[in-house]
Amino acid sequence: MWLIRVFMVALGKLIIGLMRLFHFRGGNLPGIILQALRKNCLEIFQVECPIIACTGTNGKTSVTNFIGHLFQEEGNNIITNPEGNNLDTGICSLLLKHCTMTGKVKADYLVLEVDESHVPVVFSQLKLESLVVLNFFRDQLDRNGEIETLILKVQRFCETFEGNLFLNGDDPNVVRLGYANPNNQKNVHYFSVARYANATDSLYEVGDGMFCPFCKEELVYDYYQYSHIGRFRCPKCGYGNITPYVRTANVDLKNYQFTVDGKTYQTPYNSIYYMYNMCAVYAVAKFYGFGEENIRNTFQTLKVNNGRMEEFRDGESRIVLNLAKNPVGANMTLRTLNEMEGEKELLFVLNDNIEDGCDVSWIWDINFSIFRNVSRVVTSGSRAYDIAIRIKVSGYDAKKITVIPDIQAASDEFLSTTGQKFAIANYSAVQPVRAALKKTIEGKARKNG
Repeated sequence: MWLIRVFMVALGKLIIGLMRLFHFRGGNLPGIILQALRKNCLEIFQVECPIIACTGTNGKTSVTNFIGHLFQEEGNNIITNPEGNNLDTGICSLLLKHCTMTGKVKADYLVLEVDESHVPVVFSQLKLESLVVLNFFRDQLDRNGEIETLILKVQRFCETFEGNLFLNGDDPNVVRLGYANPNNQKNVHYFSVARYANATDSLYEVGDGMFCPFCKEELVYDYYQYSHIGRFRCPKCGYGNITPYVRTANVDLKNYQFTVDGKTYQTPYNSIYYMYNMCAVYAVAKFYGFGEENIRNTFQTLKVNNGRMEEFRDGESRIVLNLAKNPVGANMTLRTLNEMEGEKELLFVLNDNIEDGCDVSWIWDINFSIFRNVSRVVTSGSRAYDIAIRIKVSGYDAKKITVIPDIQAASDEFLSTTGQKFAIANYSAVQPVRAALKKTIEGKARKNG
């Protein structure tokens, strides 16, 4: 085993070195090659430090970044994957960069984003201390299958997991994980967000958690925060009556603040979706005993500038870019757009590459009928016409829709006017859109300078 480990590590490090030499990007490639030689490629590493992992359909990149920052600010040496690469092959590639030639990984903590479908795979090979589960929504059906299939994968892992669970207590698809291992109840910690100003009494967008997973009774909601996230209970068996470990209150999106444990915190983000992310982060911070100043500064100053509610400035124009790879992500961006006063313009970029999921039928679950004060829409990407048709069918004036498949040309057109602007891009489109917006803004600055 020792010789195999040394050979595999040496090969992996050689591949990484060649990739750097030729400026080749591909975070998963070393892991893919090692996995082809040895299926359980993560077993070659000797990891003795605790591992904290974050998973869920939406928000795991941002939450992982925040948790990693908290640990670093406490003086810990951490290894993390802040830009994704969250499959077992990506995590293998990450550990190759930080291990010795014998596969020993030296760190105080690993803080990992893990794809929800790969949680059982990764942690059958590495020992997990804490798992944060944010939410479960329909996502990339051609890769993940139906949502119930995905939930059951994680649930089966939780049946034997004896570590700490931090679970979204307002998502009926997540709460059930807390019941998976009756012998681990003391390590289950729920986080919850109190009703905010724009919560609704009835379902506002498409939802995927409408029935009790135990007695199959239809769930009763006191309110919906977004999609199927909200305060719910089963009228028959009481499922959903949880006691939160952390509960966020007084969510004020206009002033970018919230209260938890009697303290008020500021954040750069103003959507209810992000308030759940911050609540999850606070739960981990509380459990691991982080200092108050560290928590406050992290919430107030840290921005995940990788297309997750990322802001750009173009003269007097403010542009917000958000990744949306499923209906809930898109609906949350539209909700943020609609909650802002004044006229807005929207750029929607839709691709259908393998990493996106080639099936784009999910766009028909986006609630475009809620558009408010949207004066113009530009669509782009390989499926620019599909998303344009979807928006038109919702009742939006087709004369206000401009279709430009080329992303750079679409960015130039989108920023040819001034005002409040939102851009939505799915997975393979978000980085090209970031680059295109920056190029357009820089080009205009040079021209005007």
